Amino acid sequence: MDSYYWEVYSQKGFPMKLAQQVTEHIYWIGSNDWKTERFENLFPLPNGVTYNSYFIDDEKTAIIDTVDESIRREFFENVLKLLDGRQLDYLVINHMEPDHGAGIMELVRLYPNIKIIGTATTFRMCQQFFNDDFKNNQIVVKDGDITDLGKHKLVTYTMPMVHWPEVTATYESTTGTLFSADAFGSFGVLHGNIFADQIDFKSEFEDEARRYYTNIVGKYGPQVQNAIKKLSSLEINTIASLHGPIWRTPETVQYILEKYMYWSTYNAEEQGVVIAFGSMYGNTANMAQHLAKLLSLRGINNIKMYDVSKTDPSYIISDAWKYSNLVCVAPTYNLNLYLSMEKFLHELSALNFANHHVSIVGNHTWASAAAKRMVELFTNDFKNVDIVGEVLDIKSALHEADYPKFEALADAIAESVKTTEIQNF
Repeated sequence: MDSYYWEVYSQKGFPMKLAQQVTEHIYWIGSNDWKTERFENLFPLPNGVTYNSYFIDDEKTAIIDTVDESIRREFFENVLKLLDGRQLDYLVINHMEPDHGAGIMELVRLYPNIKIIGTATTFRMCQQFFNDDFKNNQIVVKDGDITDLGKHKLVTYTMPMVHWPEVTATYESTTGTLFSADAFGSFGVLHGNIFADQIDFKSEFEDEARRYYTNIVGKYGPQVQNAIKKLSSLEINTIASLHGPIWRTPETVQYILEKYMYWSTYNAEEQGVVIAFGSMYGNTANMAQHLAKLLSLRGINNIKMYDVSKTDPSYIISDAWKYSNLVCVAPTYNLNLYLSMEKFLHELSALNFANHHVSIVGNHTWASAAAKRMVELFTNDFKNVDIVGEVLDIKSALHEADYPKFEALADAIAESVKTTEIQNF
């Protein structure tokens, strides 16, 4: 921190910016980021994102993770106000990703006697990011290790690959607060209310929470399940994630735990159809729209259509996870699959998408490749994905002679949707 800001921050009576009490002696010291356009420079943030950090005020003081560079100033304003001239005793690093690590070096400079709690992998990553493993400050922890702050006891639980190898959760046993790293997080800013029970989460955040899970954590479903099982014996009253709202009521805690367990199975949440299409001149789009109309006539209400050339894949992936059936409609391009569809299916495969029904419609004018390529991808690169109905390969445009093929495909998809069993946890 440069000398000017240190002088300003240290002024007596300088106001806390956004710190809010989570439980007695535990404070949220995060903030909103409206400026960053893409999370990890990949995923659009039309509603922004929060970076959460937490302060525990006890005989020994502690911070649970730091924040992104974008909210660094607000973070330090809150830290200095809450410390009120005292030393900072502990920094717990649950996750080393840079959007949570921008304050680590600065805290060490300000408080050279601070003890840093992390795993051996955490400190290897510190060396990689900061050229310093903080050897004189290290407390290397493993599963079950306890840090005593006085009234509050911090218990470490490792959660490897949720979604980095060094990730831990920290359980504060006195209040039943689980500091869960990136798990149980969400895209989207907080509008003053930091608790899930203060907002209509389902309408305001659920889609963004699913998009966050499927694209950030989704690849690691088995690891998520292992983590949840490891934590299942704990009395969890509050879940404090590094992104999004805090879960502090029995209803909201149960809700997000069940959602994560569900999403981690790769099973559909609802019966419905996502139609992902790519189209150069509108003919292939017309086929997708025709199929959507036929599905509607067969009583399918949940239908989502996406143009893979215009919609970021993160949104399509999120809904593909949610609904039981996915239909891919795309033309041949340069003797291969249309590039936007190829990109979408590559990203879907990279996240281990599974346990869904898929249908395929290709289009070509002078050489057929799209339909064959999509069949190849779903057959070889995906697990537990079954192809529903006949694979169609249309020539150039939709003609009356093609209608019976689309009618039959719509029949097969509708039957598949209606017979898909939705699990309950």
